[in-house]
Amino acid sequence: MEFESATWLVARGWRMWKVVGSSVIFHYAAMRITKPNRATHTYRQRLCAPPARVFPLLCPVRETEWAAGWLPDLVISSSGIAERDCVFITPDKPGKAIWYIISHKPENWFVEMLKIVPEVTACRLEIQLTPNGDECFADITYSHTSIGVAGDEFVASFTADSYRKFMQAWEAELNHFLKTGSRLGNDNAP
Repeated sequence: MEFESATWLVARGWRMWKVVGSSVIFHYAAMRITKPNRATHTYRQRLCAPPARVFPLLCPVRETEWAAGWLPDLVISSSGIAERDCVFITPDKPGKAIWYIISHKPENWFVEMLKIVPEVTACRLEIQLTPNGDECFADITYSHTSIGVAGDEFVASFTADSYRKFMQAWEAELNHFLKTGSRLGNDNAP
């Protein structure tokens, strides 16, 4: 039965049911089903080190070494670094972002995360590293889905141009770290 053609019946003023064949499925009347307001962009970074050197830096703990302003409030991890089922919380507009690593495959240089900013967006982030001689490419996809009014505004502002600028800044920071061992703008830091 198609989503749009489903027949819903109201019963008792607080429940609804859907008849599917000979089955009746109950749902609460407060449930709202809507089409997603989503924006997805992919960018390919060219990084100046092989995947084996880059992949460990794609971690909530190790990212503090190279990304300006990155400092999670909390990291929940059995190993102390990125791993499957690692959870971390970061400051975000307008409050906190909750991140969850759903796939972490160092042998394939692939990581996938979910980022939830309550009442704003649900985001899926995928990073795939690919060898390129003594360097690598990083194909990075962010897919933001609005889950509120503030999310609608965010998704509208998440343009291809804004994403490209964000990715270029990230690429510059990471390449600077890979070349110098220090954060961009912090060459004299201890």
